[in-house]
Amino acid sequence: MPDLQDIDLQSGLSAFESRSFAQASKLLSPFAESGHPEAQHRMAIMFQNGLGCARHDDLALRWMKAAAEQGHALAQHGLGFMYLEGECVEKNPAAAVKWFTLAAEQGLVGSQTTLALMYEQGNGVEQNQEEANKWYRLAGFEER
Repeated sequence: MPDLQDIDLQSGLSAFESRSFAQASKLLSPFAESGHPEAQHRMAIMFQNGLGCARHDDLALRWMKAAAEQGHALAQHGLGFMYLEGECVEKNPAAAVKWFTLAAEQGLVGSQTTLALMYEQGNGVEQNQEEANKWYRLAGFEER
């Protein structure tokens, strides 16, 4: 018999996927508070974009960082973009590189590609075409 908590978590994730964000927030919030990284990531997205709740940069950053620190690759990628774009947090390309690298090392192609561009452009890191090419290759692209 499934655990009631598992049902509530799945209901919250389903509500998020079906764009019922107010319901998703209600169901996922306790899981985020108890440390569940997927729930934290979804809560961050809702607060970041004002989905089913008021937009709240501090809470978006709090939840994205909490999930990222637990190794959640999509949250690491999301946190990287927050730092890259200065969204919900002060712009910090070097911090973006750190988070994109963690996600890229888990095989996230979007992070690998972004990291390649950052190395190619010298954004947040010293320009390094060899390192850029490594990330392009891992992402499945031709070297430049």
